[in-house]
Amino acid sequence: MKINSDIPKNILDVPVNLIKQLTPNIKKKTSSKVGLPPGSIIYVGEQKIEKVKITLTEYDEKNVEICEINSVEEIDPYTDTPQVTWVNVCGLHDTELIKRIGEKFNIHPLVLEDILNTETRPKIEITDDYIFIAMKMLTYNKSEDQVDTEQVSFILGNSFVFSFLEKSDSVFKPIKDRITEQFGRVRKQPSDYLFYALMDVVVDQYFLVLEQIEQNIESLDDEVIKDGDKSQVEKIYSLKNKLLLTRRSLWPLREIFNRLTREETKLINKKIVPYLRDLLDHTMHITETIEFQREITNGLMETHLSMMSYKMNEVMKVLTVIATIFIPLTFIVGIYGMNFPNMPEMKWPWAYFALWGVMISVVVFMAFYFRRKKWF
Repeated sequence: MKINSDIPKNILDVPVNLIKQLTPNIKKKTSSKVGLPPGSIIYVGEQKIEKVKITLTEYDEKNVEICEINSVEEIDPYTDTPQVTWVNVCGLHDTELIKRIGEKFNIHPLVLEDILNTETRPKIEITDDYIFIAMKMLTYNKSEDQVDTEQVSFILGNSFVFSFLEKSDSVFKPIKDRITEQFGRVRKQPSDYLFYALMDVVVDQYFLVLEQIEQNIESLDDEVIKDGDKSQVEKIYSLKNKLLLTRRSLWPLREIFNRLTREETKLINKKIVPYLRDLLDHTMHITETIEFQREITNGLMETHLSMMSYKMNEVMKVLTVIATIFIPLTFIVGIYGMNFPNMPEMKWPWAYFALWGVMISVVVFMAFYFRRKKWF
């Protein structure tokens, strides 16, 4: 018996339209780089803001200065100062700007290529002069009920930190507030602590995304139990899609943070290593949460299928009871529908009414019997 043709044969299979959602809509295809030499400065991605915004923050324990700059040359007065310099770049479509930053701070062209390629897998590069990390930052878009992905890149130098985002830097507002209000350790620590704090903010976004997904799972769980229908299959697969996207973005971070905690480099003070280990613990925690939520989502699909089968069984039970009641009635009318001339009941004037009485009695008796057996 075919219960529902719209339900996939394998509940672990993701529909094609949801698989496509795992790949962002890239306006500029990676095919534009085919045949070009490694390190070619080409932006691969979708332009998300109209104008590139560069914010420069310089601080130490006593002073702080925050300003917006329009060119790389304006960074020159801050390059040789003992204070921590943080240059935040919002918008990656200006390839010439990124190229000038690379030339100014002696950043390898392959690193610049990874910064501009928004489809780069999260990775880490450690050199004698700087540490480069590319990450995926996730945010939950409640209006469209989807998880938005953004590439975030960081470069740590001796006394400076560069951060590159595709769009707004509002996610870093807590860090800016801690710097301006002299709250916490950031003003008292060197650039490697700021490097850690920025990555910590990105990782915290994963917790917010999983928190929203958990709320959706709880809501869908109640919905499946109360009223299972076909639309819930799409919702369940949508949740699985979000979890797959989160897991794919998070998994490489374990290797990144593990390498940061183990590899010796002059750019990271040993006092910062415990904080990096804490980041690694966060990624492990998030990974376990993702796996747990995936198990719950698979359980939701099984519950949905069980509810659909239960409803089908209830319908079949009612139809079976009705068909069973009509079997003796069909037998009775079949006998008296043969119209043999020697049937004595045909000449009795009350035969018609008596036959109705017998059939009604049979119906009442069988209905009472089935009800007593709790068959319906």
